[in-house]
Amino acid sequence: MPPIVVVVGSLHYDILLEAPHLPARGETVTGQSWRPKFGGKGGNQALAARAAGAEVRFVGCTGRDVFGRALRARLAAAGIDADRIAESELATGISVAICEPTGDYGAAIVSGANLSLDPDGLAEPALWRGAQALVLQNEIPETANRAAATAARRAGLTVILNAAPMRHMAPDLLAAVDMLIVNAVEAAAQSGQPVGDLDTALAAARALTRQVPTAIVTAGGAGVAWAGRFGAGSRPAERVPVVSTHGAGDCFTGTLAATHAAGAALAQAIAQASRAAARHVAAPADYSSPGTP
Repeated sequence: MPPIVVVVGSLHYDILLEAPHLPARGETVTGQSWRPKFGGKGGNQALAARAAGAEVRFVGCTGRDVFGRALRARLAAAGIDADRIAESELATGISVAICEPTGDYGAAIVSGANLSLDPDGLAEPALWRGAQALVLQNEIPETANRAAATAARRAGLTVILNAAPMRHMAPDLLAAVDMLIVNAVEAAAQSGQPVGDLDTALAAARALTRQVPTAIVTAGGAGVAWAGRFGAGSRPAERVPVVSTHGAGDCFTGTLAATHAAGAALAQAIAQASRAAARHVAAPADYSSPGTP
């Protein structure tokens, strides 16, 4: 039987712009193209976990609009249980990202309906029955993250928090987290340790284990480092042509959750997640278009 991963998180209808560089303050940049993309860290991670072989149950919130319908249809088309996605009077969350030729990007999000996610429904026993892992991010209210983590911990699941975007997290939330995944910037903010290569990423991961049992620090083109209850180590990044890094971290997190939930050792799950993220960086256009609403 495939592992069951529960994802509680955000959904955004993304607009990706291709431009020669990010605009400076007051500057208008002429871009080359744009396209819609299925997004939200929660939605991206759910698709990645599904692609890695997991059965996925998704909890989130969209608006009562064409964008929300498009996002829910994309999850359903991937075989994800989207029955627990609520609808809000607020508009569906949206993101606009400007991608440079180097593959780097800058983005702005409007959370919209994601902020309406009701924590009360997360106590439903059927949501957790038979599941092995919960995946959370910081694009929904902390009250929802805390309720989900508490319920999942009570049901015996591994709780995985991708703490992005970085924000203050209450001690009771961190106390319910088994595995923290952060990038270099987030790791530095949370641990106080600057991250610039694999050695400093490993040092930051070790520092973060004072807050959570296991910490994983993704350091972009340098690779990934981890420390905690499953040991410590690092792995250089896969060498691939970089088309776009947008969504690569979500691909890593979802793949790792599915692989670890299936019984793989953490180092093996990280290796598989790194390979999946590298494939995504090299060919992001094939990943998750939502279609046009």
